[in-house]
Amino acid sequence: MSGTELAAEIVRTTADRAAEFERRTGTKPCLATVLVGDDPASVTYVKMKRNRCAKAGITSHHVPLPEETTTEQLVATIRELSADPTVHGILLQHPVPAHIDERAAFEAIAAEKDVDGVTMHSFAAMAFKEKGFASCTPGGIMRLLDAYDVDPSGKHAVVIGRSPILGKPAAMLLLARDATVTVCHSRTKDLPSIVRTADIVVAAVGRAEFVRGDWLKPGAVVIDAGYNEGNVGDVAFDEALPHASLITPVPGGVGPTTIALLLEQTVTAAFATLG
Repeated sequence: MSGTELAAEIVRTTADRAAEFERRTGTKPCLATVLVGDDPASVTYVKMKRNRCAKAGITSHHVPLPEETTTEQLVATIRELSADPTVHGILLQHPVPAHIDERAAFEAIAAEKDVDGVTMHSFAAMAFKEKGFASCTPGGIMRLLDAYDVDPSGKHAVVIGRSPILGKPAAMLLLARDATVTVCHSRTKDLPSIVRTADIVVAAVGRAEFVRGDWLKPGAVVIDAGYNEGNVGDVAFDEALPHASLITPVPGGVGPTTIALLLEQTVTAAFATLG
């Protein structure tokens, strides 16, 4: 399942919409990126997102903050961006340094600018199928399933991982599409036997090649949402390939769709300001 091809299609459409917004308003959609500290991986991710913004006709307003920034200072910065009418979307690059209350920082993002889908408001909207922004990686996963004609309705989906911005929202989005969802985690007993019952597997555990090929039910659809050192995902790809009917590679699977959805939702947020 190529996320690269799907992402390119989403970005093309997004760029057309961004150009239309600029024609109507004289300004481009604007995404504010906030980065605390200088973690090399986070710096790279933010740079990549800003480059993609430029290619899609979206202004990127970057706010770098020092490592010693407090929760209170970060919250104040995000609230300023939330109140700024020239900013349409806000991305707080995560994880933040350990001394910061990440949830408090996320909740400072105005719901209408939460284009990364990280607030409790966005989570509730996903769970209740209400208007709002999807968490970008889970939202990208759903777009991949749609692109490859995988209908979750009536299928058993096993999500491995329960993070608030990946595992849990992925489970909610699948449930909203009438899948029967099992959420597994580090304390799940006999995990392989549960995974073997899955029609759809979403691996989001953050451990390299954790899911083995013989865990999979023949014909399962496998979504690898992990990215680990050595350019490998959470699924042992070569082992899984003979068992899966469809599988996302790492890299080139879920990652590109995540960024594409961030751009798409930024432009959607911009248009929402027009009423």
